Formats: sequence, C-alpha cells, structure tokens
Amino acid sequence: MKNLFATKPLSMLLEEMKGENRLRRVLGPLHLTSLGVGAIIGTGIFVLTGIAAHDKAGPALILSFVLAGVACIFSALCYSEFASMVPIAGSAYTYAYATLGELFAWIIGWDLILEYTVASSAVAHGWSAYFQDFISVFGLHLPKVLSNAPYDFIGGHFIAQGSWFDLPAIVITAIIATVLVVGIQESANFNTAMVITKVAIVLFVIGVGAFYVKPANWHPFAPFGWTGVSFFGKTLLGQTGSHGEPLGIFAGAATIFFAYIGFDSISTHAEEAINPQKDLPIGIITSLIVCTLLYIAMTAVLTGMVPYDKININSPVSDAFRQVGLPWAQFLISFGAIAGITSVLLVMMLSQPRVFLAMARDGLLPESFFGAIHEKFRTPYKSTIMTGIVVATMAALVPLRILAELVNIGTLLAFVIVCGAVLIMRKTNPDANRPFRCPAVPLVPILGIGFCLLLMFSLPVENWWRLIIWLGVGFVIYFGYGRHHSVLAKLRAKEAKKPLGAAALAAD
Repeated sequence: MKNLFATKPLSMLLEEMKGENRLRRVLGPLHLTSLGVGAIIGTGIFVLTGIAAHDKAGPALILSFVLAGVACIFSALCYSEFASMVPIAGSAYTYAYATLGELFAWIIGWDLILEYTVASSAVAHGWSAYFQDFISVFGLHLPKVLSNAPYDFIGGHFIAQGSWFDLPAIVITAIIATVLVVGIQESANFNTAMVITKVAIVLFVIGVGAFYVKPANWHPFAPFGWTGVSFFGKTLLGQTGSHGEPLGIFAGAATIFFAYIGFDSISTHAEEAINPQKDLPIGIITSLIVCTLLYIAMTAVLTGMVPYDKININSPVSDAFRQVGLPWAQFLISFGAIAGITSVLLVMMLSQPRVFLAMARDGLLPESFFGAIHEKFRTPYKSTIMTGIVVATMAALVPLRILAELVNIGTLLAFVIVCGAVLIMRKTNPDANRPFRCPAVPLVPILGIGFCLLLMFSLPVENWWRLIIWLGVGFVIYFGYGRHHSVLAKLRAKEAKKPLGAAALAAD
C-alpha cells in the first residue's frame, strides 16, 4: 500500500533530465505558442460549434466559450507552475507522481492516453468532413461507403450511416504519423505553417462575416436556458432534452470544452523546450488567451450570420457563408479548416507518445517499446507508429459525438488533478524552485477544481460510465504489470533492505 501512494521525489525527476535517453531541446517560445494555438484552434471551432449551438446553447454559446475559457485559465496557471518546476516529458502524469503518488499518477497517465488518443480520432473525423466539403467545390465526391463512420450515436441510439469506414481520416492519420517519426523540429515547423494559415482564415471569417451578421439571429439569445447543470445525468438547473440530457450554457461549455484541450499539450513537450522554465508558461498562457478571444469573436459571427437551428452540424463555418450568398468563401474556409485541423491532429499525436515515454521510464509500461527513442530522429518512434494505428482505426469507425464527449470528461479530470496537485506541492515542497508561480494560491487552484467539476457534471451520464470502464481497464494493466515493474518501487525496496543488511553484517 505504501508503494501505491509513494511520490516520486522532485530531485529524481530533475535527475532524469540529465540522462542520455532524452528528447532533443529545439523548441523556443514561438514554437511552443504555435504548438498551443495549433492544438487549440481546429475541430472545436470549425466543427463542434455547430453541434453545441444547434443542440445545446444557441447563440448563448458565446458565453459557453467564456465559461470554458475561464475554467481553462485557472488550470493553465497551475499547469504553468508545474511545467516550469519539472520540465520533462509527461505533463499532468509527472505532476501527479510528484505530489499524489504512483497510483494517482497511473490514473492520470491512463486518462491522458484516453484524452490524446480519442481527441486525435475526433480531430481526424473533423478533418475528413472538411476535406470532403472542400473537394465538393470541384464536383468531386467520395463513395458513401468510404466517407464516414458506419454508425452515429444520437439520443442514446446507434443509427446506421450506410458507410463502411472513413477513408480520409485514415489517410491523414498515416501522413501525420510519418511526419512525427521524422523529428520534432520538422513537425514544429510544419505545424507553424499550418497555424499561420488557419489563423488567417479565422480572422477572415470574423472580418468578412461581421458584415453579414443579423442581430435578429441572436434572438432568443439563450433558447435552451442560462444554466444546464446536471449531476450524473440528473438535471439540477435548466432545461432537459428529449433524451434526458442537460441543455443550456453550462451544457454547451461542457460540449465545446474539447476546443480548449490544446494548451495542456504544451507541457508534454517540456523536455524539448530550449528554456522550459521561461518558455513553457509563455506558450501555455499566450496560446490560451489568444484562442479564447478568437473563439468568442468567431462564435458571435457564426450565430449572427445564421439562425442557430439552421447551422450545419458537420461543416458549420463554411456552410454559413454559403447560406448568406458567398459560396466562393466555402473553398477558402474549407481549405483553412483543413490546415487548421491538420495542425491539431499533429499536436495531439505528438503529445500522446510523450506520455507513454514518461510512464515507460517509470517502469509502468514496457520501456523496450514505449520508451524506445530513434537513434537518428530522437523521437519515440515505436509508440508514435502505434498511436497512428489506433487513432486511424477509431477515426474510421467511431462517430464524432461519442469521441468528442469522451475527450471532454477525460480532459476535465486531468485539469482537476493538476489543480489539486499544486495545492499539495505548495505544502509538501514549499521551498522548491518555482520559476513561475501560480498567483493567488489557494484561490486559483480551488476555482479551477470547482469550474472543471461543474463542467464534468454537465456532461451526459454515459460519459461517466465510459470513463469508469476505461479506468477499470487501466487498473487491470497497472496491477497486472505496472506495480510489479515500477522503478520507484524497486528503489524503495532496495533502500529498505540496506539497514537489514548492515545489521546482519554486524551480527556476523
């Protein structure tokens, strides 16, 4: 039991940074901020705004983005403190290991695997939808059997789509996995080019779309209500949908929270940052603030251009311009969305193997596979290839609605643990070097925990069951493999034997 809750000393974490089997430090503040923007702006704004505005919040989705952004700001400040203290791969998994113990570290690591893998699959799904919208401008269409997941999940029921699998999602995943194996600097440069393109498109949508906004489309502003808070499927405040799901601003925030997950992925690249103590907080906070402002403006324009109940769920932004008589913009926006979503997929799939790497170094996963670093490219190539295969399979077969909601609850749980870990670390290691200090502790971490729990409870109850099942599978792996191969547990056992050995020698 002591091993289950044993914490990894901060000195041990910092010592790992000096080893040979580490990643290459090539990322500066611009690259890190670009990675954050690359991960944040994508499927969330180009796809999920349609679902959330149409089904959950209406024009009040603007406030949903504000609410989700506030929750993220509190979490981002906590992430920044940890990222500057422990600048090695692993993100929230590493922070939990240093504060809450091995079992909690495993829980959050397993949760991060869920977050990044499922997020990548959802993003690949969104990329496919906009790619097909893009080629339709030229009169090209994929066969229906190759255009989508074989089924959708609506109102608690699976509905056949008449498709076999999503071919474009498979293709783009394979391309991104190949780029990631080649190297981090090449991946970051490719991402920067994609980020510049999509930010330009977002600014275009805001600037041009503003001339086609009709204030009447914002009325009623909150057709689904101003709240939408539930607890394990039981609505406490606000309206309830036809299938028992909560509706309103909080429910909308819980749905589009997926759009914000990118900033935490910056911390997974701490080991590749040139000056992590300074650059990581800059990258995390700057990318979050920039993207929140863009989200609010873009949502206001989108819901002002088209009545919320007329928004196209699959490609809401490009279709909105078609509806107001600007079909030529469909080509431009779809191209920008493709670039934007490509960069999100790149950063998500870039982050996943870094979590595997951190867990493998600790012995919780087989290091020969998950900890393998390519001799030339200095990337975790085996786990990157495996991630690509899993993501491609899920993107091809699982519907977007299931993927998006599953990502949200996993991400929110990670944020809750990180905020709690800051409170614990301030007590257990008050004198540790903190290049960046989260302000107003304990208020900021407590608010972060409160907001994230509120949004977790605003998700439909089936998401809780999926999370519980996933964590159950994780416990089987941990107790079957991880705890028996834990590096920390072996070190503790070795230290425990030393006094006994000395006593026996003295007796002889």
